[in-house]
Amino acid sequence: MPFDFRRFDIYRKVPKDLTQPTYTGAIISVCCCLFILFLFLSELTGFITTEVVNELYVDDPDKDSGGKIDVSLNISLPNLHCDLVGLDIQDEMGRHEVGHIDNSMKIPLSNGAGCRFEGQFSINKVPGNFHVSTHSASAQPQNPDMTHIIHKLSFGDTLQVQNVHGAFNALGGADRLTSNPLASHDYILKIVPTVYEDKSGKQRYSYQYTVANKEYVAYSHTGRIIPAIWFRYDLSPITVKYTERRQPLYRFITTICAIIGGTFTVAGILDSCIFTASEAWKKIQLGKMH
Repeated sequence: MPFDFRRFDIYRKVPKDLTQPTYTGAIISVCCCLFILFLFLSELTGFITTEVVNELYVDDPDKDSGGKIDVSLNISLPNLHCDLVGLDIQDEMGRHEVGHIDNSMKIPLSNGAGCRFEGQFSINKVPGNFHVSTHSASAQPQNPDMTHIIHKLSFGDTLQVQNVHGAFNALGGADRLTSNPLASHDYILKIVPTVYEDKSGKQRYSYQYTVANKEYVAYSHTGRIIPAIWFRYDLSPITVKYTERRQPLYRFITTICAIIGGTFTVAGILDSCIFTASEAWKKIQLGKMH
């Protein structure tokens, strides 16, 4: 007797003349197919869409930076002449630079009465400060007006990623035009290293920061201290890392199989219950007629 390979068929077929279609079964089947289609499209959208996950760890992510952080500053002082405006940089490594001019630009405002300072510079990865002041001017004004608007203050690479909403330019738009003209402004920054890794594995290094500020008129035994706009910073030891990920293909296939199998199973149970109840009701009605 020849071996019949069909014995391994676990999906045995029932002849059509032994099955009975019903309206209820047809309605459930249509609803079942629509539900499967809806879930399939939802899972397909999730599979195509890139997911951004984040994690925290303690480390210096950008070890190739030479211990430096790039800074971009854009600030307007509408009541201070450009000849008086300067940038000074200090830190705990002994750096003390007055009147930093590399990669910086001063744009006169209001017919020369004001100034817009735009600068690109680097700071060491140690606590310190940089400040906009008149300290580097050849002659100090009698009453310097330090009212200002900060258009941009950012650190590291610029991240323009839709799924990442961090405080990369927390001071952007800060308006101090109504402040005391003779007041100094202290912005206390806590800088948090941030890494963004795309699907190709390429990493970009940026920095988020939180800020607290105060405004004051300072005096010493010799009189009023020259006001300035201070940015005092410290670095957090915690690094935030964002990673682009896409759902694995095997997980997508597994989910689709679960959706199809589960939906058909539940629909089959529901149809069977309705059909059994319908047949029982018919028998009850026939029993009442006799």
